[in-house]
Amino acid sequence: MKHLFALLLASTSLTTHMALAQGAAPAPAGAARPAGAAPAITLAPAAKGTGRLSGTVLDATTRQPVEFATITLLPPVGEKPVDGTVCDDKGRFALKGLAAGEYRVVISFIGYGSKTQIVSLAEGKMTQDLGTVTLQTETKQLNEVTVTGERPVVESKPDRLVYNAVQDNTNKGATAADVLRKAPMVSVDPDGNLQLRGSGNVRILINGKPSSVVASDVAQALKQMPGDQIKSVEVITNPSAKYESEGSAGIINIVLKENNLQGINGNVGVAIGTRNSNGNLALNARKGKFGLSSSLNGWAFYAPGVQGVDRTDFNVQNSEGQSTTGFLTQRNNGNGGGGGGNGRIGLDYEPAPNHALNLSLSMAQFRNQFDVDIENRYRLAQGNVPGESRDYQRDLLQKFRMQNYDLTGSYTRTFGQGSRREWSVLGQHSRNQRRTFYNIDQFAIDDDAHSTPEYQENSPNLARNRETTLQTDYVHPLTETQTVELGGKLIWRNVGSDYHVNKAYGDGAFTEDAALSNVFSYDQNVAATYATYATNLGKKYTARLGARLERTDLSGEFQGQDGRFTTDYTNLLPNLSLTRNLKQQGSTVRVSYSRRIQRPSIFYLNPYRNQTDQYNVQFGNPQLDAEFSDNYELNWNAFVKGSVINISPYARITNNAIEAKRTTVPVVNSLGETINVVETTYGNIARNQTYGMNLFGSIKPLPKWDISGNVNVYYVYLSSVALNTTNSGVVYSANINSGYKFEKGLSLQFFGMLNSPRIQLQGTSSAWQMYSVGLRKEIMKGKGDLTLNADNPFTKYVRMTNDFRTQYSEQTNTTRIYNRGVRMAFSYRFGKLENKAKRPARSIRNDDQKQGDGGGNGQQ
Repeated sequence: MKHLFALLLASTSLTTHMALAQGAAPAPAGAARPAGAAPAITLAPAAKGTGRLSGTVLDATTRQPVEFATITLLPPVGEKPVDGTVCDDKGRFALKGLAAGEYRVVISFIGYGSKTQIVSLAEGKMTQDLGTVTLQTETKQLNEVTVTGERPVVESKPDRLVYNAVQDNTNKGATAADVLRKAPMVSVDPDGNLQLRGSGNVRILINGKPSSVVASDVAQALKQMPGDQIKSVEVITNPSAKYESEGSAGIINIVLKENNLQGINGNVGVAIGTRNSNGNLALNARKGKFGLSSSLNGWAFYAPGVQGVDRTDFNVQNSEGQSTTGFLTQRNNGNGGGGGGNGRIGLDYEPAPNHALNLSLSMAQFRNQFDVDIENRYRLAQGNVPGESRDYQRDLLQKFRMQNYDLTGSYTRTFGQGSRREWSVLGQHSRNQRRTFYNIDQFAIDDDAHSTPEYQENSPNLARNRETTLQTDYVHPLTETQTVELGGKLIWRNVGSDYHVNKAYGDGAFTEDAALSNVFSYDQNVAATYATYATNLGKKYTARLGARLERTDLSGEFQGQDGRFTTDYTNLLPNLSLTRNLKQQGSTVRVSYSRRIQRPSIFYLNPYRNQTDQYNVQFGNPQLDAEFSDNYELNWNAFVKGSVINISPYARITNNAIEAKRTTVPVVNSLGETINVVETTYGNIARNQTYGMNLFGSIKPLPKWDISGNVNVYYVYLSSVALNTTNSGVVYSANINSGYKFEKGLSLQFFGMLNSPRIQLQGTSSAWQMYSVGLRKEIMKGKGDLTLNADNPFTKYVRMTNDFRTQYSEQTNTTRIYNRGVRMAFSYRFGKLENKAKRPARSIRNDDQKQGDGGGNGQQ
C-alpha cells in the first residue's frame, strides 16, 4: 500500500498542477491537440460575419497531415489574434463567422517552421479555401543524420493514447512485453499476461493488421518480439465500427519502425543482457515510384525459475461438516532458454499519383526448452490427521517450437490532392504452426540416482492456425463536415490440433493412450459489413454513429468420432459517440457506447490435455461460444500549457464471459491409485461487471524534463450460476515514466509500475511491481547511440501467487520469476536521409478473436 500511496500522491500533485493551470484565458473550441502544441491564445473582440476560411496542413516532405497544427488569424497590424483553431487528425481546419476585411493567417506546430498567408474577404469572395499548406520541419544537419523536433513519450489524441516507444531509453534491448508495460492503461505481468483496464480481452494488432505471431498466445509473442522493432503503441478503448467488434476492453496497435527515405539507408543494433540478448538489422531502398523495406532480427533469452504448489483436499463442498482428505506439496526447480528470429520485407509501388500498391511478407520462428526437477508429496489424511504418503520425483523436459508467416497485399485509390475520398482493397493469408512436446521420467522419492523410472510418459502436439482475409473500405465526404465510411470483410479460419499421449511402465515399451489421443479440426468463417456516419453538430459537437453486421459459421469434429458439431449466429453491433469541444482550446468531453464480440481462438479451443503435472491438468473447450460485452465510457481530455490530462470513467458488462473453470475430480493415476486432480478448462460460465476510472497525465516541469503517469482503479464483480460462486473487489494499477535530456547527447529515463492483487472467478492473484532505469549517450556524431539499461536491479525475483478454491480443494500456486536484468545496447544508423512523400497505409484488422494469456492452458 505504501507504493500505491506514493504513486497516487505523485499523480495527484501532477493533476492538481494541470488543473490549476487551466486559469489561462479561454480560446475558441477546436479539435484536441497534443502536448507541445502552441499554448491557448487570447482573442481580441471581433465583428462577426459570413466569411469562411479553410484548408489542409501537410508536412512538406512526407505529405502527411500535420495533426493539431495551430491556426491563428491576425489583423493586418498587431499581434492580438482575431480568431483561431487547431487542425483535426487529417490536417484540416476551418474558421467561420468572419467579418469582411484583410487578415494574416499564421500556421504553426512544434518542430516545424511557421507559415503566414495574407487573405482578403470581400463581398462575393467571403469563402476561401487555402488548399494545401505545407510546413517545413526545423532541422539541424549532422553529416548524414538529421535531427528534428521529437514527440513526447506519451501523446493524447482524440480517440487513443499513444506511447512513443522510440523516445524511451529504457526500451533498448528489451522485449515487446517490456515495452507494452509502459503504455497507458496497459498491464503486463512478469509472465507476459496482458490486460487493458483490468481485462485480458484485448485485440493485438501489428501495424494495424492481425498477425499469426499473436494468433494463439499473446504472452509468448510479446516475449519473443524485440522491443527495438517498436516505434509506438496505440491504445484504443472505444474503436469505431470500422474495426472488428472484438476485444471487449479495446485494441492495442503495435506500430513497427519504418521509413520512407530516398536512397539506401538502414540501421543495425545489438544488445547483450543477463536476461535476454538480441541483434537487429534494417535495410531500406527507395527510388522514384518504388520502395523496398526489410528487417531481420534474432534473439535469445534465459529463464531460471522456481515454482511451488500447496493444496488441501476436502471430502464435501461446503465448510459445514467438511474434513480434510489429503495434502499436496510440490516443488519445481528448473532452467530454460530459447530464441528465434523474424524477418520482414515489403514492396511499395505508385504507378500514378492517386494509386498505390503494397506487398509485404513477414516470417518468424521461435523455440524454447525447459528442464524441470519435480518433487511431489501427497499425504492422505484421516479426518484432519496426516496419514499414508504418495511421493515421487520427476524429470520433466518440455520443448516448444513455433513457425508462422503473414502475406499481405493492398491497393489504395485516392481522388485528388486534399480530397478525403478514398477506396482500398486488402488481402492477407496467415499461417501459424506450433509444435510442443513433453517427456516425463518418474522415480521413487528415495531414488536420488534416478536409476530406473517406475513410469514414463511423452506427448507430441501439433497445433495449427490458417487464416485468409479479404477486406474493402471506402470513405466518402458528403460535405465538409459530414463523412460516411463503408466496408466489408470476409475471414476464413481453420484451426486444428493433432495430439498423442504415450505411456510406459517400468521397463515396458511405450503404448499410445487412445483415450487421450486424437485429431481435432475446427472451422470459423466470418462475414461482416459496417457503416459509420460522422457529422458536426454546430461548432461545439461532433457525433459518430456506426454499426457492424456480422455473420459467424462454426463447425468442428474429432477424427474417428461421430457428432460433428455446427453452429451459426448473426449479430448487429452498434457503436456511437458524441464529442463536445470545450472553451479551453483543445479540451473535449466525449461519451461513447459500443457492443463488442470476442470469439475464442485456438488457445481456448484446443482439447489437448496437458498432463505434465498429474495433479493439475489443463485443456481447452472446443464448444465455446463467443462472448458479448457492452462498453460505456465518458472521457475528458485537456491540454494546458504543454501539459495533458485525460480522465475516463468507464463500465464494461459481459453476460457470457469466457472464464477459467477449475474443478476437482477423482482420477485413477498411472500406478492405479485414485487421486484428486484439479482440471482447468474454459467455459461461458460467468457474468463480468467492471466499473472504473482511468487517469492519465503528462507535464514538463522543465524544458528538458518530462513526466507522465497513469492510474487505473476499478471495481469488478464476477458471478457464475454454473459454479455457484461469486467474487468481487477493488483493483488498481499505476505507473510513472520520466525522462531528462542532459547536454551533449546524454539522456536518462526512469519507469516504475505497481499492480494490486487481481480478482478471479475462483480466487485471486498476487500484487507485483516492476521498475527500470536507462542511460543513453549519442555517439559517432549522432549516427549511433550507446544505452545501459537496468530492470529491477535490486530485486532478483518477482514472487507471484495464485490462490483459488474449487468445490473440493484449496490451492496456492507460487512462482518466482527471474526478473533482474542488465542490458548494454548499441545502435548505428547509416545511409542517405532524404524524405519522400509517403501515402497513408491501409491495413487489415482481424480483431475478433479472444486470444491466450500465456498460461499454457489448452495449448501446449
